[in-house]
Amino acid sequence: MKTVHTVKELREMVAAQRRAGRTTGFVPTMGNLHQGHISLVEQAKEKSDFVVCSIFVNPTQFGAGEDFSRYPRTLADDSSKLAAADCDVLFAPDVDEVYPQQSQDWVDIAVTGVSKKHCGSRRAGHFEGVALVVTKLFNMVQPDVAVFGKKDFQQLAVIRRLTTALNFPIEIIGSETVREPNGLAMSSRNGYLSAEQKDHAAVLYQQLCKVKHLVEQGRKDFSQLAEDAERNLADQGLIYEYFNIADQDTLQLADSSTTRFVILTAAKLDSTRLIDNIDFEI
Repeated sequence: MKTVHTVKELREMVAAQRRAGRTTGFVPTMGNLHQGHISLVEQAKEKSDFVVCSIFVNPTQFGAGEDFSRYPRTLADDSSKLAAADCDVLFAPDVDEVYPQQSQDWVDIAVTGVSKKHCGSRRAGHFEGVALVVTKLFNMVQPDVAVFGKKDFQQLAVIRRLTTALNFPIEIIGSETVREPNGLAMSSRNGYLSAEQKDHAAVLYQQLCKVKHLVEQGRKDFSQLAEDAERNLADQGLIYEYFNIADQDTLQLADSSTTRFVILTAAKLDSTRLIDNIDFEI
């Protein structure tokens, strides 16, 4: 595996692959990699000939008071994991390479509709920052395929809409969430939790599964189901932000005509913010 830090180096490598008739897969990350990230690399390898993984902690998607400054930077360890997974290139730019001359102030990209509810209503500017950095990375890497985890279902929806709206010739693949044995979705922020807290946090997925089962049994009182789940989370000591039953395609709250569901939730355990979801059809 080769590691590059500049767009010029990266583009030269990708262009050489394209001249050889090989396709490029892309996995963007913020580092502190776990098995969930590695599964994205593995899927990219199945779908393309040459895989680029980026590690960049993007300042524009963090709000005031969030964990940008303490977000784990573990580049050496991440590099070893990617090499073991047979990733071809690690792209690890610094902030000035991605945002020369503070260019994050020059352009705003807002993906309307799917970005406004759920996490979007709680983290002002977050999805605008995601849309900006993904647009930049897509232009830098110029991949044929890009793989994102379903753990952040709303982010995946934003990126799908962004890709369509801006006519990027990129296939977007959503990869299933990788979970701990107790059901907790793997996340870089799980490193903030103790072993006991990780066991406790599994209640988030348990509530998702419980509500999914009730909807599959025919319950359509979605607001009541969500309120009950929020109360259960609070009883378990989590500080919930939302628990929403939505339409997979629009991310609007579900109604009696919905057949493709996604249940999304966010909650804090002490100071650690956790998100999760479950999608299904009836």
